[in-house]
Amino acid sequence: MSITENIRKIIHIDMDAFFASVEQRDFPAFKGKPLAVGGSSLRGVVAAASYEARKYGVRSAMPSVQAKKLCPHLIFVKGRMDVYKEVSQQVREIFYEYTDLVEPLSIDEAYLDVSFNKKGLAFAMKIAMELKQKIREITQLTASAGISYNKFLAKTASGMNKPDGFTVILPEEAESFLEKLPIEKFYGIGKVTAKKMHNVGIISGFDLKSRSLNELIKRFGKSGRFYYDIVRGKDEREVDPERIRKSISVERTFSQNLNTRTELMQSIDDLAEKLFERIQKSQAYGHTLTLKIKYEDFSIHTRNVTAPKVFQDVGQIIQFAKSLLIHIDLEHHQVRLLGIGISSLKASKSQKKGVQLTFDF
Repeated sequence: MSITENIRKIIHIDMDAFFASVEQRDFPAFKGKPLAVGGSSLRGVVAAASYEARKYGVRSAMPSVQAKKLCPHLIFVKGRMDVYKEVSQQVREIFYEYTDLVEPLSIDEAYLDVSFNKKGLAFAMKIAMELKQKIREITQLTASAGISYNKFLAKTASGMNKPDGFTVILPEEAESFLEKLPIEKFYGIGKVTAKKMHNVGIISGFDLKSRSLNELIKRFGKSGRFYYDIVRGKDEREVDPERIRKSISVERTFSQNLNTRTELMQSIDDLAEKLFERIQKSQAYGHTLTLKIKYEDFSIHTRNVTAPKVFQDVGQIIQFAKSLLIHIDLEHHQVRLLGIGISSLKASKSQKKGVQLTFDF
């Protein structure tokens, strides 16, 4: 079957530097300045960075100390998750004006299938333009849009011309576009995999396309088939409005390193309460609990345990999480960050998928 058959119209919307942009919107003194949300000049990690900060190499998940070295005049602000959630909900409501087939990936991005849309609009490009305009009018923020016939290409497109981007990849252009694309620009190919590909001469989509399926599977395991398909513009995944998150987690970076089990036990109590609150809101329950520890040298270690039944009680979460603390090395290390999470999630009620309709692009 050719890629021009059964064509969907998929839009990927990605808010630009979301947390940082909200802070710059609400506090004009921050506009045009390098800004980091989360962490501090001494502790923690960057949750989000403004585009002004990114020019210096500051990125999310970067230790605050490193970010400060890269940008000495970097401004750190405390995150306001309640505000970000409120804005995210405003954006989500705009999406639902056009389609019910909305698959959120995170608080600031989502896929939309507009093959059959509530406005009766024929062109996905027109819908994406309206979405961007309405988001700007209602939130005073910009979003980047990627439009194509599958999720992979739409996601790739939305990252091409940020911020305030608008990129369309038509079916007849897809393979040529992908052949020219640097391999590190492929969504789903991270830094580690990109380096491995560079080591074997795979620099661009053209190089990736020249490799056989057997070779890619041999080198990259089951992901090899995914790479083989996407470089040919193939991605059959539907936009799933009821997609269940793979995991739910909470973590805390301490203002001072902890070195006693008693202190860690007390922190588990607080984290478990927050985790269970998120579980209840998502109505997705899991039976695998993971404990995450980051030591003072920034090394990260995890332990996990799988219960016979899903975790539906905060006391049960506390009990299992504390049992994993036995394995933590406090004799030679101090703890910088502590986190707990639940995975192997299952919805609390039966799932109903949206009907997928297809039209000419």
